[in-house]
Amino acid sequence: MKKFYFSFTFIWIFLGLNATQGTTVIPPTFDELVGKAEVIFQGTVTDVRSQWVGEGAQHRIMSYVTFKVEDTMKGAPGDTYTLRMLGGTVDGETMEVSDSPKFEVGGREIVFVENNGSQFIPLVGIMHGRFHIQKDDQTGADLVTTNEHEPVKDVSKLGRAETAAVTGKGLSAADFKAAIRQTLQTQRESAH
Repeated sequence: MKKFYFSFTFIWIFLGLNATQGTTVIPPTFDELVGKAEVIFQGTVTDVRSQWVGEGAQHRIMSYVTFKVEDTMKGAPGDTYTLRMLGGTVDGETMEVSDSPKFEVGGREIVFVENNGSQFIPLVGIMHGRFHIQKDDQTGADLVTTNEHEPVKDVSKLGRAETAAVTGKGLSAADFKAAIRQTLQTQRESAH
């Protein structure tokens, strides 16, 4: 199997951006996640497919991740929504973007989407704009975890003190979505 790895440095150059801006993704705060996102929804992944696109120097693998939208918090994603992301595997050749989230059919997610179709990973803060929903083995409740499967305990600490934000039992999906809706309301009120 042939693999291509792309670092953030290459992506900055590939997209014609100034590489001196940095190659590290600074985790956004919860307010930034909510504010920068054009679309926020909870959904289940129904399809993940990859294909070659472009010609010549622009020839690359793109992945298309389709969700059945179950709960919309911001924007108008419709009943289904497809993310277009750089990277994937086609005919045994793999192109990967370091730190990009990997989606699987059946995965239950809450995603914070920005610039879908024009950004190489169309999530706010790349991997920071994706949260898993997992069943608690003891209670059966839906809990929210980060892209790295760490439980989210305190949304106010996201992007600030990651360890404080992800220690402990974790927030339920209902509480996490309520925090999103409350932040949206606060941001709307402060904009007027």
